[in-house]
Amino acid sequence: MSDMNKALDEIHTSQSLGQKAEIFQSDKGNVSGFPSADLFPLQEPLITPNKQKISIKLCRGNRSTKESEASFSSPLPELLTSTLTPLASECLLPWTKSCTSQVIKVYSEDNTSKAVEVPSDVTAQDVCQLFVLKNHCIDDHAWTLFEHLSHLGIERALEDHEYVMEVLSSWAMDTDSRLYFRKNYAKYEFFRKPLDFFPDHMVSISSETNGMVDHCDLIQTFLNSSTCPEIHGYLHAKELSRKSWKKSYFVLRRSGLYFSNKGTSKEPRHLQFFADFSDSDVYTVLAAKKLHGAPTEFGFCVKSTKCSSARDLKLLCADDEQTRTCWITAMRLLKFGMQLYQNFIQPHQKQKASPMRSISENSLVAMDFSGQKSRVIENPSEVLSVAVEEGLSWRRKSCHRLSGHGSPSTAQSSVLNIAIHMAQPWFHGKLSREESHRLIAQQGLIDGVFLLRDSQSNPKTFVLSLCYTQKIKHFQILPVDDGGELFYSLDDGQTRFTDLIQLVDFYQLNRGVLPCKLRHHCARITL
Repeated sequence: MSDMNKALDEIHTSQSLGQKAEIFQSDKGNVSGFPSADLFPLQEPLITPNKQKISIKLCRGNRSTKESEASFSSPLPELLTSTLTPLASECLLPWTKSCTSQVIKVYSEDNTSKAVEVPSDVTAQDVCQLFVLKNHCIDDHAWTLFEHLSHLGIERALEDHEYVMEVLSSWAMDTDSRLYFRKNYAKYEFFRKPLDFFPDHMVSISSETNGMVDHCDLIQTFLNSSTCPEIHGYLHAKELSRKSWKKSYFVLRRSGLYFSNKGTSKEPRHLQFFADFSDSDVYTVLAAKKLHGAPTEFGFCVKSTKCSSARDLKLLCADDEQTRTCWITAMRLLKFGMQLYQNFIQPHQKQKASPMRSISENSLVAMDFSGQKSRVIENPSEVLSVAVEEGLSWRRKSCHRLSGHGSPSTAQSSVLNIAIHMAQPWFHGKLSREESHRLIAQQGLIDGVFLLRDSQSNPKTFVLSLCYTQKIKHFQILPVDDGGELFYSLDDGQTRFTDLIQLVDFYQLNRGVLPCKLRHHCARITL
């Protein structure tokens, strides 16, 4: 065991992130079912955000660095250049030894679980990165750790910089409290599209701007401590020690959340204190109508870190999803401020500082070998058409191999087209309409989040469930028989596809009859 720990020490102190990834993927970094006697500690989190005065040196720029810089542009460039600390590759950060380590248990959406021994100062982002590596997930920076408190019927997404052990220490004994590992595409979407999260009628600025603010400066206003952003509007609040709910006009400021006891008046004498966020967090309330008799299902609450009883929750309820999202996002921004922007920009900074892709991968080009001489394809449109043709050729060859003798029959081709999508991460089989709503809502109500599933009403068809403007819409995919050949279509046969993979590929590039392009697929993994 001492040799194993010595080997781990060398991994953490001297090797690059790519080498560490290889170690986890080859099962040398242990994540196992709980409990396990063979667990050994991960010596240090991947990132230690709140360390003071860390001495770092940036890696020299290379081709991959330049490509990363070109592919990502910060929505708030002035904040990036003036206030953010440069981040370097993990291989350059000093790894320190943790005095203590503990075992934490993490669940996936299918309630499978894994346990891992981590240092006491591990962050939520570190845990997510570990499970991404171990489960061979695509790291699109959307994986998130959720705190789920079943006995209170509430949950929240942990911020990337939060220390996991501090969160677990606030849990009451003998309660069903869990950590979940799943996607959250909406985590930082408000930095990219602030107007989708902050409607004009709910935002005002108390400064020399006379209550007006440029849309481009909205997020900067939240992050700038010299200005005073204000969110206002009607919310339902559950009265203390009662089952009734009262609708009041609420105002959110840096100093806390207030409600007016006289209509929509914001005068100090009319504003009553409701909650602050210095030692509290905002949670989404699950099944608000059933558990608390709320007027709508769009419930949320402010919970003190010392609170362990449902009676101590400060329960609120909005009239619609957009209103609830606005309040929760504003509370996160006012509580964590610039730290949220650092969390958002950090993965892109790491890509600039550390070449995550191989030189050969960065040098890939499209080639045409059809003529006597090979040539590089420089026209992007031609590259796309060649890629599509290659895909169709691959499908034809697959059909030919599966048929066994010569060209596939119509029946065999139809069977292949039906089955080819089964292994895709965006296909969820016999998922009900209600379950698809819950899954999409859990992974982020932003434009373009989607999944495909079997139709419950017609067993021969499929359904595309898509989020748009924080609402979930369902589109039926119908089979089209054309001369004995089976196709699939979303627009009554106007646009036809040989299989569902081709359909998804098309609508990821083209909006077509849909309200928006397909952007993020809902994924479920088994730990």
